[in-house]
Amino acid sequence: MGALMMHLCLVAVLGVSLCSAAPVSGSLEVLIKTPVSVQRGHTTTLPCWLNPPQSADGLEVSWYRGQYDSPVMFYRAKKFENASQEASYVGRVSFGLKDAASVGLTAGDVSLKLEKATIEDAGDYTCYVSSEQGYDSAIVSLIVTAMGTPPLLSAVWVEDNVVNMSCESDGWHPEPNLLWSDKKQQPLTPNTLNYCKDSSGLHAVHSWLLVSSSAEVSCSVGLSVEEPKEARVRLENFPQTESRCSAAGWVAFALLLVATLILLGLLYYKWRGEKAKSENSNAEEKQGLLSKVIQSEPLPEEHYVNVTLENTNNPFLKIRGGILRDAKGPFPDGEKVTCLTAIRGTQGFSSGQHYWEVSLGKADTNVGLKTSWWVGVTSATVTGVTSATVTEVTSAIKVSPTTSHGYWFLSSSPDTTDSLQFSTEPTVFLPVYSRPQTVGVFLNYEDGELSFYNVEDKRLIGSLTTTFTGEIFPFFNPGKKGETAVMEILQREEKGPPPDIGNAVESPAQEAAS
Repeated sequence: MGALMMHLCLVAVLGVSLCSAAPVSGSLEVLIKTPVSVQRGHTTTLPCWLNPPQSADGLEVSWYRGQYDSPVMFYRAKKFENASQEASYVGRVSFGLKDAASVGLTAGDVSLKLEKATIEDAGDYTCYVSSEQGYDSAIVSLIVTAMGTPPLLSAVWVEDNVVNMSCESDGWHPEPNLLWSDKKQQPLTPNTLNYCKDSSGLHAVHSWLLVSSSAEVSCSVGLSVEEPKEARVRLENFPQTESRCSAAGWVAFALLLVATLILLGLLYYKWRGEKAKSENSNAEEKQGLLSKVIQSEPLPEEHYVNVTLENTNNPFLKIRGGILRDAKGPFPDGEKVTCLTAIRGTQGFSSGQHYWEVSLGKADTNVGLKTSWWVGVTSATVTGVTSATVTEVTSAIKVSPTTSHGYWFLSSSPDTTDSLQFSTEPTVFLPVYSRPQTVGVFLNYEDGELSFYNVEDKRLIGSLTTTFTGEIFPFFNPGKKGETAVMEILQREEKGPPPDIGNAVESPAQEAAS
């Protein structure tokens, strides 16, 4: 028994001696951080290091996916071996640093640095380290994201004061989340939600739902690891084209009925003619009721200010007083409307509420209404050009006139006759019953709201909300279509009655500019 106890004690003593004499590398352990997320096209690092810290300079380090014999990166005997490297990673991988405090390979940091990440790079990566004393490995998951386009909202008026709102966005990876919400940020349930994937592996999403024609809705699209992109639009009650079609249908029916009855005899025609008139009267009565349902809105005329145009000597514009039109080209930027033909108004505003009106032609066959124009405000210090030099022209053409660059405006294009557009990202289309003859612009600086009115109908077209900083200037662009109609910034006598919009368009200055 005593001999046995002595043997056990000897073994224990020897064991302790052997453990204390063993080198640190004898307990090789690999640590990692996972998952790692990176945007497509960017550079990232997949963290992997040894514990306890020790130099990995003379060790074998391999990063691979699936097959060990086809590595992403292979390092041995203090050099990289590229003979068997997976072809898609050539020139894009190297050792990286797991954090800012790391000193790299000499401290056991064997992290993989990956440049120009692609969608195909997403997946699991094995970090394998071996030495003469042992080996260890761990798996790092890489998520490659692609931030798609801002959501594009569009609206189609249907019937019974209902609007079909559509939201779409593409260029995402992985599959994004699309959420609808109302003015109070409460979620809305869509009628449909569809996804598709293109040949490059990117995802697109499309959804629509039915809302009230006086609702405010937003659509946000995004990934769980990134801030979502959102588009919001406030809708106002618009006259329904369906009702007009209904009235037109009644008229057509009555005319057809009358024409048929003529063939059946004078007496029969006389009797049926009275019925047709009655039906027409009913149709007109319905149209009158419709006009009563469509509520008008008072214009903020108590805040009216007279705006004048800056004298910039822009060679691509014709200006006389408050009348503005394009110089009828040719233009360096072709048919596309850019800041080349834009101009600011004065004075600028840094507080308060201000309202002004812009005439866009005359509702008759001789003059007509403009179909190409921008009206709004800008914070840009320089707009348009003062000469035709290459530098100024190029600079004006390259400007991106959107809300994110300090341009808030409503625009009209001859390519979209049934809607107007905001300068938002994404573009918000506002379906319209008819093009406005005069647009009223109301700036509420403190509330960060810019509203546009159809002056003749006394109806709000739409509003933009933002946070204004610095000085804000009225902003105009007459477009480029060589139209007979001109843009005119209307002037009023202080505290006087509203001007005669028709006479303003017919002013001698306008006739000269035409």
